[in-house]
Amino acid sequence: MGRVTERRRTLRIRDGAVSSRPDTLVAEEPLEIRLNGRPLAITMRTPGDDFALAAGFLASEGVIAEKDEVQSIVYCAGATSEGVNTYNVVDVKLAPGVPVPDITLERNVYTTSSCGLCGKASLDAVRTTTRHPVADAPPVRITPELLSALPDRLRASQRVFDRTGGLHAAALFSEEGELLDVREDVGRHNAVDKLVGRALTDGRLPLSRAVLLVSGRASFELAQKAVMAGIPVLAAVSAPSSLAVDLAAETGLTLVGFLRGPSMNVYAGEHRIALEAATSRG
Repeated sequence: MGRVTERRRTLRIRDGAVSSRPDTLVAEEPLEIRLNGRPLAITMRTPGDDFALAAGFLASEGVIAEKDEVQSIVYCAGATSEGVNTYNVVDVKLAPGVPVPDITLERNVYTTSSCGLCGKASLDAVRTTTRHPVADAPPVRITPELLSALPDRLRASQRVFDRTGGLHAAALFSEEGELLDVREDVGRHNAVDKLVGRALTDGRLPLSRAVLLVSGRASFELAQKAVMAGIPVLAAVSAPSSLAVDLAAETGLTLVGFLRGPSMNVYAGEHRIALEAATSRG
Protein backbone atom coordinates (compact mmCIF):
# COMPACT_ATOMS: atom_id res chain seq x y z
CA MET A 1 0.00 0.00 0.00
CA GLY A 2 1.38 3.41 -0.91
CA ARG A 3 2.05 5.96 1.74
CA VAL A 4 -0.12 9.04 2.17
CA THR A 5 2.95 11.26 2.61
CA GLU A 6 6.57 11.10 1.49
CA ARG A 7 9.73 12.94 2.49
CA ARG A 8 11.85 14.91 0.02
CA ARG A 9 14.94 17.06 0.47
CA THR A 10 14.32 20.75 -0.08
CA LEU A 11 16.45 23.89 -0.15
CA ARG A 12 14.89 26.49 2.13
CA ILE A 13 15.49 30.20 1.67
CA ARG A 14 14.16 32.44 4.42
CA ASP A 15 15.08 36.11 4.56
CA GLY A 16 18.36 35.42 2.79
CA ALA A 17 19.29 32.47 5.02
CA VAL A 18 19.77 29.17 3.15
CA SER A 19 19.37 25.75 4.70
CA SER A 20 18.70 22.18 3.62
CA ARG A 21 16.07 20.01 5.27
CA PRO A 22 13.51 17.31 4.47
CA ASP A 23 9.93 18.33 3.77
CA THR A 24 6.75 16.29 4.04
CA LEU A 25 4.81 16.09 0.77
CA VAL A 26 1.48 14.54 -0.09
CA ALA A 27 1.90 11.32 -2.07
CA GLU A 28 0.48 11.16 -5.59
CA GLU A 29 0.24 7.89 -7.51
CA PRO A 30 -1.92 6.60 -10.37
CA LEU A 31 -4.83 4.28 -9.68
CA GLU A 32 -6.20 2.16 -12.51
CA ILE A 33 -9.80 1.11 -12.02
CA ARG A 34 -10.87 -2.05 -13.81
CA LEU A 35 -14.44 -3.23 -14.22
CA ASN A 36 -14.89 -7.01 -14.40
CA GLY A 37 -11.25 -7.28 -15.39
CA ARG A 38 -11.34 -4.64 -18.14
CA PRO A 39 -9.43 -1.34 -17.81
CA LEU A 40 -11.90 1.48 -17.26
CA ALA A 41 -10.20 4.61 -15.93
CA ILE A 42 -6.99 5.96 -14.45
CA THR A 43 -6.92 8.72 -11.87
CA MET A 44 -4.08 10.37 -9.97
CA ARG A 45 -4.81 10.03 -6.28
CA THR A 46 -3.40 9.96 -2.78
CA PRO A 47 -3.14 6.26 -1.78
CA GLY A 48 -5.70 5.16 0.77
CA ASP A 49 -9.43 4.35 0.63
CA ASP A 50 -8.83 2.98 -2.87
CA PHE A 51 -11.79 0.59 -2.75
CA ALA A 52 -14.08 3.42 -1.67
CA LEU A 53 -12.63 5.61 -4.42
CA ALA A 54 -13.38 2.97 -7.05
CA ALA A 55 -16.91 2.42 -5.76
CA GLY A 56 -17.59 6.14 -5.58
CA PHE A 57 -16.30 6.67 -9.10
CA LEU A 58 -18.62 3.98 -10.45
CA ALA A 59 -21.54 5.40 -8.48
CA SER A 60 -20.95 8.91 -9.82
CA GLU A 61 -20.80 7.52 -13.36
CA GLY A 62 -24.11 5.71 -12.94
CA VAL A 63 -22.70 2.18 -13.16
CA ILE A 64 -23.78 1.19 -9.64
CA ALA A 65 -26.12 2.69 -7.10
CA GLU A 66 -26.46 0.08 -4.37
CA LYS A 67 -24.11 -1.94 -2.15
CA ASP A 68 -25.49 -5.26 -3.43
CA GLU A 69 -24.50 -4.42 -7.02
CA VAL A 70 -20.84 -4.95 -6.17
CA GLN A 71 -19.62 -8.51 -5.73
CA SER A 72 -16.01 -7.68 -4.86
CA ILE A 73 -13.29 -5.04 -5.04
CA VAL A 74 -9.72 -6.31 -4.94
CA TYR A 75 -6.21 -5.17 -5.70
CA CYS A 76 -4.91 -6.88 -8.82
CA ALA A 77 -2.13 -9.33 -8.05
CA GLY A 78 0.70 -9.28 -10.56
CA ALA A 79 -0.16 -5.80 -11.75
CA THR A 80 3.25 -5.42 -13.45
CA SER A 81 4.95 -7.56 -16.08
CA GLU A 82 7.18 -8.92 -13.29
CA GLY A 83 4.13 -10.05 -11.34
CA VAL A 84 4.51 -7.44 -8.61
CA ASN A 85 1.43 -6.09 -6.88
CA THR A 86 1.79 -2.30 -6.95
CA TYR A 87 -1.49 -1.66 -5.10
CA ASN A 88 -2.19 0.85 -7.87
CA VAL A 89 -4.68 -1.33 -9.78
CA VAL A 90 -8.10 -2.33 -8.43
CA ASP A 91 -10.70 -4.53 -10.08
CA VAL A 92 -14.38 -4.08 -9.33
CA LYS A 93 -16.47 -7.16 -10.05
CA LEU A 94 -20.16 -6.48 -10.44
CA ALA A 95 -22.74 -8.79 -8.91
CA PRO A 96 -24.45 -11.30 -11.21
CA GLY A 97 -27.18 -9.64 -13.25
CA VAL A 98 -25.80 -6.10 -12.96
CA PRO A 99 -25.33 -4.81 -16.51
CA VAL A 100 -21.82 -3.88 -17.59
CA PRO A 101 -21.93 -0.60 -19.53
CA ASP A 102 -20.87 -0.87 -23.15
CA ILE A 103 -19.36 2.60 -23.14
CA THR A 104 -16.04 4.25 -22.50
CA LEU A 105 -16.27 6.13 -19.22
CA GLU A 106 -14.11 9.20 -18.78
CA ARG A 107 -14.27 11.40 -15.73
CA ASN A 108 -16.68 14.31 -16.24
CA VAL A 109 -17.25 13.47 -19.93
CA TYR A 110 -20.60 12.50 -21.41
CA THR A 111 -20.48 12.03 -25.17
CA THR A 112 -23.01 11.38 -27.89
CA SER A 113 -22.41 10.59 -31.54
CA SER A 114 -23.97 13.88 -32.55
CA CYS A 115 -22.40 16.56 -30.40
CA GLY A 116 -19.73 15.15 -28.11
CA LEU A 117 -19.35 17.08 -24.87
CA CYS A 118 -21.71 19.99 -24.50
CA GLY A 119 -23.57 21.64 -21.67
CA LYS A 120 -27.03 20.39 -22.61
CA ALA A 121 -25.84 16.79 -23.12
CA SER A 122 -24.04 16.84 -19.77
CA LEU A 123 -27.06 18.11 -17.86
CA ASP A 124 -29.40 15.64 -19.52
CA ALA A 125 -27.05 12.74 -18.87
CA VAL A 126 -26.87 13.36 -15.12
CA ARG A 127 -30.61 13.95 -14.79
CA THR A 128 -31.54 10.79 -16.67
CA THR A 129 -28.91 8.40 -15.26
CA THR A 130 -29.08 9.09 -11.52
CA ARG A 131 -31.01 6.51 -9.52
CA HIS A 132 -30.91 8.71 -6.43
CA PRO A 133 -32.55 11.97 -7.52
CA VAL A 134 -32.41 14.84 -5.06
CA ALA A 135 -35.68 14.25 -3.24
CA ASP A 136 -35.43 15.21 0.42
CA ALA A 137 -38.92 15.28 1.85
CA PRO A 138 -39.38 17.34 3.87
CA PRO A 139 -36.58 19.50 2.47
CA VAL A 140 -33.38 19.84 4.48
CA ARG A 141 -33.29 23.30 6.08
CA ILE A 142 -29.89 24.85 6.87
CA THR A 143 -29.31 28.21 8.51
CA PRO A 144 -26.55 30.51 7.25
CA GLU A 145 -25.05 30.39 10.74
CA LEU A 146 -24.73 26.60 10.61
CA LEU A 147 -23.22 26.70 7.11
CA SER A 148 -20.68 29.33 8.14
CA ALA A 149 -19.36 27.03 10.90
CA LEU A 150 -18.71 24.04 8.61
CA PRO A 151 -15.41 25.11 6.96
CA ASP A 152 -13.68 25.43 10.34
CA ARG A 153 -14.94 21.99 11.34
CA LEU A 154 -13.62 20.55 8.09
CA ARG A 155 -10.26 22.28 8.49
CA ALA A 156 -9.89 20.92 12.02
CA SER A 157 -10.28 17.38 10.65
CA GLN A 158 -7.65 17.68 7.88
CA ARG A 159 -4.84 15.76 9.55
CA VAL A 160 -2.71 15.20 6.45
CA PHE A 161 -3.16 18.78 5.25
CA ASP A 162 -1.60 19.99 8.48
CA ARG A 163 1.57 18.04 7.59
CA THR A 164 1.72 18.82 3.86
CA GLY A 165 -0.47 21.82 2.96
CA GLY A 166 -1.21 20.04 -0.31
CA LEU A 167 -4.51 18.19 -0.06
CA HIS A 168 -8.09 18.84 -0.97
CA ALA A 169 -10.80 17.72 1.41
CA ALA A 170 -14.45 16.83 1.27
CA ALA A 171 -16.77 16.25 4.19
CA LEU A 172 -20.29 15.07 4.83
CA PHE A 173 -22.31 16.80 7.53
CA SER A 174 -25.74 16.07 8.92
CA GLU A 175 -28.42 18.72 8.61
CA GLU A 176 -27.68 19.55 12.26
CA GLY A 177 -24.00 20.21 11.43
CA GLU A 178 -22.54 16.96 12.78
CA LEU A 179 -19.44 15.81 10.92
CA LEU A 180 -20.27 12.39 9.46
CA ASP A 181 -17.17 11.66 7.37
CA VAL A 182 -14.18 13.44 5.88
CA ARG A 183 -11.69 12.38 3.20
CA GLU A 184 -8.56 14.01 1.84
CA ASP A 185 -6.91 13.54 -1.55
CA VAL A 186 -4.65 15.32 -3.97
CA GLY A 187 -7.70 15.48 -6.26
CA ARG A 188 -10.90 17.11 -5.04
CA HIS A 189 -12.99 14.75 -7.16
CA ASN A 190 -11.25 11.76 -5.57
CA ALA A 191 -12.02 13.04 -2.07
CA VAL A 192 -15.72 13.17 -2.96
CA ASP A 193 -15.59 9.72 -4.60
CA LYS A 194 -14.08 8.31 -1.41
CA LEU A 195 -16.95 9.77 0.62
CA VAL A 196 -19.62 8.47 -1.75
CA GLY A 197 -17.92 5.09 -2.13
CA ARG A 198 -17.72 4.61 1.62
CA ALA A 199 -21.40 5.50 1.95
CA LEU A 200 -22.28 3.04 -0.82
CA THR A 201 -20.34 0.14 0.69
CA ASP A 202 -21.94 0.91 4.07
CA GLY A 203 -25.40 0.82 2.47
CA ARG A 204 -26.11 4.50 3.18
CA LEU A 205 -27.01 5.76 -0.30
CA PRO A 206 -28.85 7.94 -1.06
CA LEU A 207 -27.41 10.63 1.22
CA SER A 208 -30.69 12.50 1.17
CA ARG A 209 -30.22 14.33 4.50
CA ALA A 210 -26.55 15.27 4.12
CA VAL A 211 -24.56 18.39 3.31
CA LEU A 212 -21.43 18.01 1.18
CA LEU A 213 -18.64 20.54 1.77
CA VAL A 214 -15.59 20.78 -0.50
CA SER A 215 -12.44 22.73 0.23
CA GLY A 216 -12.05 24.26 -3.24
CA ARG A 217 -14.31 25.34 -6.04
CA ALA A 218 -17.58 23.70 -7.07
CA SER A 219 -17.09 22.35 -10.58
CA PHE A 220 -19.72 20.64 -12.71
CA GLU A 221 -18.03 17.35 -11.84
CA LEU A 222 -18.52 17.82 -8.10
CA ALA A 223 -22.13 18.90 -8.54
CA GLN A 224 -22.61 15.79 -10.68
CA LYS A 225 -21.27 13.56 -7.91
CA ALA A 226 -23.55 15.18 -5.34
CA VAL A 227 -26.60 14.64 -7.53
CA MET A 228 -25.69 11.03 -8.32
CA ALA A 229 -25.47 10.31 -4.57
CA GLY A 230 -28.77 12.06 -3.81
CA ILE A 231 -27.08 14.79 -1.74
CA PRO A 232 -29.35 17.85 -1.47
CA VAL A 233 -26.80 20.52 -0.47
CA LEU A 234 -23.33 21.19 -1.90
CA ALA A 235 -21.23 23.98 -0.36
CA ALA A 236 -17.80 25.16 -1.48
CA VAL A 237 -15.37 27.66 -0.03
CA SER A 238 -14.62 28.95 -3.53
CA ALA A 239 -16.53 29.70 -6.72
CA PRO A 240 -18.85 27.43 -8.69
CA SER A 241 -18.70 27.08 -12.44
CA SER A 242 -21.58 28.14 -14.68
CA LEU A 243 -22.35 24.55 -15.65
CA ALA A 244 -22.40 23.50 -11.98
CA VAL A 245 -25.01 26.19 -11.33
CA ASP A 246 -27.03 25.04 -14.34
CA LEU A 247 -26.93 21.44 -13.13
CA ALA A 248 -27.96 22.45 -9.61
CA ALA A 249 -30.93 24.43 -10.93
CA GLU A 250 -31.90 21.56 -13.25
CA THR A 251 -31.82 18.86 -10.58
CA GLY A 252 -32.95 20.72 -7.45
CA LEU A 253 -29.52 20.74 -5.78
CA THR A 254 -28.80 23.57 -3.34
CA LEU A 255 -25.45 25.08 -4.37
CA VAL A 256 -23.55 27.45 -2.07
CA GLY A 257 -20.27 29.09 -3.06
CA PHE A 258 -17.74 31.45 -1.51
CA LEU A 259 -18.56 30.05 1.94
CA ARG A 260 -16.20 32.13 4.05
CA GLY A 261 -17.13 33.05 7.57
CA PRO A 262 -20.60 34.58 7.69
CA SER A 263 -20.54 35.36 3.95
CA MET A 264 -21.74 33.07 1.16
CA ASN A 265 -23.52 33.09 -2.19
CA VAL A 266 -26.49 30.80 -2.85
CA TYR A 267 -26.66 29.99 -6.56
CA ALA A 268 -29.51 27.46 -6.63
CA GLY A 269 -31.93 25.71 -4.29
CA GLU A 270 -32.36 28.63 -1.94
CA HIS A 271 -35.52 27.05 -0.49
CA ARG A 272 -33.27 24.93 1.75
CA ILE A 273 -31.58 27.98 3.31
CA ALA A 274 -33.45 29.09 6.42
CA LEU A 275 -33.54 32.86 6.09
CA GLU A 276 -36.27 33.71 8.57
CA ALA A 277 -33.85 35.54 10.86
CA ALA A 278 -31.73 37.02 8.07
CA THR A 279 -32.09 40.54 6.75
CA SER A 280 -32.06 40.85 2.97
CA ARG A 281 -29.83 43.53 1.55
CA GLY A 282 -29.88 44.56 -2.10
